[in-house]
Amino acid sequence: MAKSHHSVAFLIPFCRKASFTTASESTSSSLGNLLIVASIAKTLSKPGGIFSLDRDGDSIPLSDDIVLQILRRGSLDARKKLDFFRWCSLRHNYKHSVCTYSHMFKAICILPHQHHDDILELLASMKRDEVALDSSILKLILDGFIKSSKYDSALQVLDYVEKELIDTNCLSPDIYSPVLVALARKNQISIALSIFLKLLKSSTTAGDKIIIPDAIACNELLVGLKKSGMKDEFKQVFVKLRETKLYPLDRCGYNICIHTLGCWGDLNTALSLFKEMKEKSGLFNPDLCTYNSLIHVLCLLGKVKDALVVWEELKGSSGHEPDSFTYRILIQGCSKSYRINEAMKIFSEMQYNSVRAETVVYNSLLDGLLKSRKLIEACNLFEKMVDDDGVQASCWTYNILIDGLYKNGRAEAGLTLFNDLKRKGNNFVDGISYSIVILHLCREGQLEGALTLVEEMEARGFVVDLVTVTSVLIGLYRRGLWDSTERLMKKHIKDGNLVLSILKWKSAMEGSMKGPFSKAKDFTPIFPLTNDISEILKIRKLDDTKIEDFEKFAGESDEWSSSPYMDMLANKFGSSESNSLQSFTMLRGVRVSAKDEETFDIDMINTYLSIFLAKGKLSLACKLFEIFTNMGVEPVNYTYNSIMSSFVKKGYFREAWGVLDAMGETVNPADIATYNIIIQGLGKMGRADMANAVLEKLMKDGGYLDVVMYNTLINALGKAGRVDEAHKLFQQMKTSGINPDVVTYNTLIEVHSKAGRLKEAYKVLKMMLDDGCAPNHVTDTILDYLESEIERLRYEKATMMPPSTEDNS
Repeated sequence: MAKSHHSVAFLIPFCRKASFTTASESTSSSLGNLLIVASIAKTLSKPGGIFSLDRDGDSIPLSDDIVLQILRRGSLDARKKLDFFRWCSLRHNYKHSVCTYSHMFKAICILPHQHHDDILELLASMKRDEVALDSSILKLILDGFIKSSKYDSALQVLDYVEKELIDTNCLSPDIYSPVLVALARKNQISIALSIFLKLLKSSTTAGDKIIIPDAIACNELLVGLKKSGMKDEFKQVFVKLRETKLYPLDRCGYNICIHTLGCWGDLNTALSLFKEMKEKSGLFNPDLCTYNSLIHVLCLLGKVKDALVVWEELKGSSGHEPDSFTYRILIQGCSKSYRINEAMKIFSEMQYNSVRAETVVYNSLLDGLLKSRKLIEACNLFEKMVDDDGVQASCWTYNILIDGLYKNGRAEAGLTLFNDLKRKGNNFVDGISYSIVILHLCREGQLEGALTLVEEMEARGFVVDLVTVTSVLIGLYRRGLWDSTERLMKKHIKDGNLVLSILKWKSAMEGSMKGPFSKAKDFTPIFPLTNDISEILKIRKLDDTKIEDFEKFAGESDEWSSSPYMDMLANKFGSSESNSLQSFTMLRGVRVSAKDEETFDIDMINTYLSIFLAKGKLSLACKLFEIFTNMGVEPVNYTYNSIMSSFVKKGYFREAWGVLDAMGETVNPADIATYNIIIQGLGKMGRADMANAVLEKLMKDGGYLDVVMYNTLINALGKAGRVDEAHKLFQQMKTSGINPDVVTYNTLIEVHSKAGRLKEAYKVLKMMLDDGCAPNHVTDTILDYLESEIERLRYEKATMMPPSTEDNS
């Protein structure tokens, strides 16, 4: 250690002498600096390090050049450089500059998580030395913390700088980009949004360029807003970015906006962004993620037919190959829209191309097959999934099978599968499994068995959620045990918080409904009909002008384009005829979503609406709807569909169309259940012609026909005497991949019987038995009617026989 000290001291006279040389002797001065830098670096690298410099420290002629050369030495680690930097700060004959601070920060920001306190100390030292904080230094610090996922530290540094520094106006706005990233990844979206808007408002303009956060920061902010479901704020940021002359979004940003805005129903903007990407001459050409996003959006909005065409373009001319995500979203879209034949075709192509199908793909196919009443095919696919392909079934897979068995008339098999899975442990069943079985038991009137499962559910550690409680409540009410609800719930459901909330809600609801109301207001309809039904549904034929417009869009497409169909869609939806708001959604409304506490009120309203409507207490249901909508609770699709369905069943068609009108005013998109109700109502009104027009509108809006829709339409056409059209629809149902159920066959037998087409009725009965569809009690009633009709015809023929002309004489 002493030897090292003497080596530094030996160089001091030389350096002092060199400092007084003329310009011609600058080489000698540089050599002196190199020698002293080498000696200091050697001293620092040895044990004892900085303490060896303390004895003659004031005699060493420090300068920015010497300090910078030390800080740049690759042989010294960050800790030794930091020790030397602090040692220099204590020398009376030296003061650090912006440059030396910058190099010191560069050295320690490589591993910022190890130097958190050191960074704050250096910032405080800058303030004492009256050295201005440069934007590049602060950005360097923040970037280091962000890359190390130390978001809290980055925010702490920014907070310290804003509090301790006198003037922050000299800082460039682009330093806030890493801060926005940190806030977005920490789910502090509201703070990130406020900083972003503040930057846009106070940004300085240099020529035609507006300084805004970089593309990475904008992307992170948009992703955070999307995950938080902040639709209005997302669109606000999107519009602000579009208004600036410098659009900071890169290809990733375009994909984020296309996917998000499309999923929220703004297909017009999503397609226009796709078109804009192609017009940027290679800078932001659509990639596979862009195509996947658009296919996903089209499937989500019910436009599966368009999605399939885009998929063909993706494979044919885009230069990209479908990946597992492409296949997955297409199979999910086809399965949900009852295009099960096309889903199975895509699945076969997926396997041919050696793309491994995940559990979620099999789940979608199983769900689609079971909903299409293809029970045997679903069982065969499950065996292939587990035995041949070695894909592990999840709890959700078994839940689909259990629910599908119940809905396909195999209740005993569904319960047996559930019991077998329970014995295997909690890895095979979950709370949803119990909820499915409890729901079906309550529907079948087996309330005791349902309550036993509720107790067993809690004993196994599963939470009894609002979905399960709703099924029990409706079961209790149907059994006439409304007054025993509180006692039974406390006995069977131990989740005190949920039960207490429900009982308080029930008490408040009953109190509100017993309260005084204005008699004048009672005579005011809740759902006044403001338009004619055809205007509400906006049913209109495709006139020649629209056909010409469509052909014009098709004619404008570029024959050399890699995506001519997508170009046509972009032009079509970009026209004045388009509507950015979706009129149909594939997401069917559910009674209970139970996502969080904010959904509790509307979930309970839907629950009690179901209870009242099940008993035909329509006035109570309407009063409940009125009370809570006046309190600001926003109805959802299921709420409107429930009330509208009850109006239709009671024959109050005008009021039902009023509900439909109110649903449109709240911008709630219609789902398949809404269209089922409309067709049912029009069928009861004898308006089969308008029912067909509604069907055309449904298909135009990207809708699909499920089993219930086919049965409803067949019944409506049959009652209107349009038996041939009903039979044609039956054939279409089978061709589309949906197996008819017992309701379909019963309807056709009845329709043919009442039309006097007895031979055709018997053919349908034989077809029903050949397809393995078991008759039920409704079938027996219809067959009794069929036999009576046959006997009647026989009697009529017998009485109409001409008298014999044979001469008995």
